[in-house]
Amino acid sequence: MAANLNRRAALSWGLGTVAAASTVWGTSLTATAQEAGVARQTRGVVSAASASNAVAEVYQTESVRAGGVWNSLVTVVDAAGTAVPAVEEAADEVVEAYSVNKIAVAVAVLDKVDRGLISLDQQLEVSADIVVDDVDGIFHLDGAYPSLVTVGHALAVLLTVSDNTSVRLCGLVCPAAELNEILVAKGFPQTQVVPVENPNRFFLGTTTPRETHDLVNALVAGSVLSPESTEFLLNTLRAPVAFTDGIRREMSSAERLRVATKAGWFADGRNEAGVIFDVDGAPVLTYSLFARGSEGADDFGATHPVVQARSVMGRVFLDSVTPLSSPKPKLDIPRYQPRNGG
Repeated sequence: MAANLNRRAALSWGLGTVAAASTVWGTSLTATAQEAGVARQTRGVVSAASASNAVAEVYQTESVRAGGVWNSLVTVVDAAGTAVPAVEEAADEVVEAYSVNKIAVAVAVLDKVDRGLISLDQQLEVSADIVVDDVDGIFHLDGAYPSLVTVGHALAVLLTVSDNTSVRLCGLVCPAAELNEILVAKGFPQTQVVPVENPNRFFLGTTTPRETHDLVNALVAGSVLSPESTEFLLNTLRAPVAFTDGIRREMSSAERLRVATKAGWFADGRNEAGVIFDVDGAPVLTYSLFARGSEGADDFGATHPVVQARSVMGRVFLDSVTPLSSPKPKLDIPRYQPRNGG
């Protein structure tokens, strides 16, 4: 099977058969059936080529089952260190990024940290009028304003719980116009936020699957930020408190720490992008998944069809590349260290 088989071809090849049967019976696959499918797809994976085929198969099956319109790019690093596409579907189309673009926001802010224009310990005022009253963040739960946080704190909650108040806090130190200029200068002209009348505020804007994929790869390669800022950003994205409903759902705590990920959701869009590291800490698979138009637009939880699809994909992605050893430079994988207070 070709690794970059498109979804329409997948239907003709019969990869949608299980999904069709599921629809007829009015239910989704059972956990046992899903586990059997994962085992089948990853059986005999010993090379980047076979891993890519497993990745392509699960992507086609699950994206067809979830429905909607998908724009995606998934690559696997081969023995020569080349990121070879396993999935490539309308990867150059401009799409709504939603909170996936918080990676780009963090890159721009950390670029200013690297240049000495701001610092991670610089304090920002959290005023009542800057707090976004939504259910995705934590600042609105406080209710005690004004208060102070650091730039580092704002970035941490931006990238983990995806707090939208943090977007506004980042805008205080990196206005929209400057943020977009930084991203263009770094080679990402399609990854842009949308300015509003207040120069320090913006909507999260657009990207392409390829640009987001390339931004993630540039991050792990250390080519867009300093080593210190790179480590800060990647460790935040793979923190246990970060998003676990999608790619990382069916993983152990140790396995989740091999994945740096960022999800984004709004209206009928459900997106996620990130990187999986091999067991030694070298990047081996990068994914950039943008989907819209599936059923369940009012469901922003783990039961949404697209989020469920990504959870199945994530397990196969990880299992497929676990036997591989990436020749890319290695990064330390954090250990999960729970505490019982104190």
